[in-house]
Amino acid sequence: MSAILIKLDSLLRGSLPVLRIAAVIAVAVSATLSAPAQAQCVDRAERAPSSAVSAFVSDPSVLLRQSKNDRDKLSGRLTGLLVTDIAALDPVRDMLRQASQADHVAIGAGLHRAEERCIATKPDVARRISEFVAKLHDGSVLKGYLTDQDAAAAPVPGSPAPATASNAPAGPGASAGLMSGEWKTELADPFKPVPLPE
Repeated sequence: MSAILIKLDSLLRGSLPVLRIAAVIAVAVSATLSAPAQAQCVDRAERAPSSAVSAFVSDPSVLLRQSKNDRDKLSGRLTGLLVTDIAALDPVRDMLRQASQADHVAIGAGLHRAEERCIATKPDVARRISEFVAKLHDGSVLKGYLTDQDAAAAPVPGSPAPATASNAPAGPGASAGLMSGEWKTELADPFKPVPLPE
């Protein structure tokens, strides 16, 4: 019996460092997977692959070659890289040196979209993007940035426009509602013929 206990004791003492190392590795892996990365504005499913980010950081012109004059693709991929890792922001300056003026506009739109995506989750990242655009002093990038900003604020086609004085019906009877009268307090005749435009 004592021989078994001695053997068991030697096994436990011998494998204890291995268990400690395994526990440290398990804790490190679980901490890495459970804590979101600090530089990312979007969930894991929406992130660009890390290989794409590292390729862009090492050679920013790779994005220009991949997009092949497709401005929407360029701005979309740039947005994806920036919301995945803000470290991709500094190489944008190098990419701008090799880009055409039309590409500068697309890059500005991509920068604005990345800023909009980061405002809710990482406001400091959104602020860095905004400051980056302001420090560029590039009119074409600013044009794309502001054009995309205006497009984001514009109403979606097919959605009802908000009622304003400019699109309010003119005069009495111009509205097809069921209320009539000066203060729209009387029920209108639902069987009244609709006036046809001439």
